[in-house]
Amino acid sequence: MQKKPFITIVILLIGIISNTQAQNPDSISNAQAGSDVEFHLHSDFVTNYVWRGLKLGDVSLQPEMSVSWKGLSLSAWGNVGLSNKDDASEIDLTLSYGTGGLSLGVVDYWSDSDDKRYFYYQKDHTGHVFEGFVQYDFGAVAASWQTIFAGRDYRVGDGKREYSSYLMVSAPFTFATCDWGATVGIVPWKTEYYDTGGFSVTTLSLRATKTLPITGKFAMPLFGELIANPAHQGFFFVFGFTLKAL
Repeated sequence: MQKKPFITIVILLIGIISNTQAQNPDSISNAQAGSDVEFHLHSDFVTNYVWRGLKLGDVSLQPEMSVSWKGLSLSAWGNVGLSNKDDASEIDLTLSYGTGGLSLGVVDYWSDSDDKRYFYYQKDHTGHVFEGFVQYDFGAVAASWQTIFAGRDYRVGDGKREYSSYLMVSAPFTFATCDWGATVGIVPWKTEYYDTGGFSVTTLSLRATKTLPITGKFAMPLFGELIANPAHQGFFFVFGFTLKAL
């Protein structure tokens, strides 16, 4: 893998910004001036870091920033533990393209739990995992499929790649002045990455969000989520809030 994934993402970001600035030098900082570029910055504070039914940390701060242009989007998401010094730090980079209800993309997940060297891509100790995904939003229901194609995803015994995959179906709805979301997550086959012995349901979740307006340019969504992992007999309640500019 070497440094090609990282270099490719940087080149694409530079291309997006350069093309936009050639049309309108102030477009990134002034989206209302007619620019097609959008920039978003926010951060979540959560009582537990639970991902796809797996608990990865305790109280955590999770910042995210993204830039998008005509369906093309590049985002950076991070996690840092606040209450447990042993929690791993994480940085995820996502490059995606969306049109209509269809979205395609690639994610580079990196965690320092296995190796603290970011620019190290050999599978024996790398902290990187590369995943491709396809998602379609039908309106009432959205479905996505994710498959790991490179990085630290192989059987320890023989070194063969597992192509760990995850199928997720979610349904948003509104009830009692809150925004809700119900999600089912499935690991379709045996994989050490998700610690499953075969077809497994690893996520059954129900999330409620209530947005508190603070000022005309600032709001703070509060959310609570019940997450069950039947495959591992896990059950979690996560509470958090989001800091973001409108």
